[in-house]
Amino acid sequence: MKILIDGMGGDHAPKEIVAGAVAATREIDDTIIIIGKEDEIARCLKEQRYAGDQIEIVHAADVITNHEAPVKAVRTKKDSSIVKGLNMVKNGEADVFLSAGSTGALLAGGLFILGRIQGIDRPTLATVYPVIGKQPSILVDTGANAECKPQNLLEFATMGSIYMEKVIGRSEPTIGLVNNGTEEGKGTTLTKAAYELLAKSRLNFIGSVEARELPDGACDVIVTDGFTGNAIIKLTEGMGLMVLREMKRRFMSTTKSKMGAVLLKDQLMGIKKEFNYAEYGGAPLLGVKGAMLKMHGSSDALAVKQTIIKAIPYVEQKVVETIQNSVLEIEEILISE
Repeated sequence: MKILIDGMGGDHAPKEIVAGAVAATREIDDTIIIIGKEDEIARCLKEQRYAGDQIEIVHAADVITNHEAPVKAVRTKKDSSIVKGLNMVKNGEADVFLSAGSTGALLAGGLFILGRIQGIDRPTLATVYPVIGKQPSILVDTGANAECKPQNLLEFATMGSIYMEKVIGRSEPTIGLVNNGTEEGKGTTLTKAAYELLAKSRLNFIGSVEARELPDGACDVIVTDGFTGNAIIKLTEGMGLMVLREMKRRFMSTTKSKMGAVLLKDQLMGIKKEFNYAEYGGAPLLGVKGAMLKMHGSSDALAVKQTIIKAIPYVEQKVVETIQNSVLEIEEILISE
């Protein structure tokens, strides 16, 4: 398998990208291709004292930044790491593309270069949602689509269910629709219509879930529009970090014994690990005709390594092909409306 990674994307590129790729070579046998400015990537590999042959470099002269208009950048910067990388996936030169770069450019590139799966109206970003003491959920959508139609939420649920089963390894994942109450008939025009579509599907739909239930693992696949999903994921991340800081401050100020401090520190580190996005890897853009994962903009070497490892089952389990084969069921539900 050839795993292609954007060497210039993210706040800490290319240093952390290269470090994560080198770390991944210690755990997998697949080829890792880093695309970007060759001299900078080669220098980082040298700093890592990497002397193997598992990592290759493909030169791309341009970089798309977060400050550029995404659509214009994708259309004009043909030799950027994002555009050139997505074209390599399209042409079969790589099996999957990973990037911590501009989300807008990746979404635009995914649509313009790879194209939508026929029958899917809107692709979705599926992000792992941490659950303390339990297996994590995934949240769809987390920012690809701020405004949605009911059929979009059905598509998100279907694609999220496939990803959860094929990549995360959870059979018959439960599906929950984010709403302002659990009673049937509550919510906006969008959620009411989406509820009806989900209830008619073959998905393991358990009904509406409230936001307060999500941190306790209310369902395996959390379904909502991209505006709401993005707000949920950022609020959870911020609250998690704030709670951990306060717990650490209070515990360390009240713990008298050295042994007690060590035990509490171990517990805090365990909770921090569960909340750390780096542990879960990137978010796949589901619904395009190619495998691609979006990493957090501030991804460090651990996040890069975990995303590389998570990309392997994504490709091996043929998630893209499975979604293509599931489109007919979505169409049948919509036709029956």
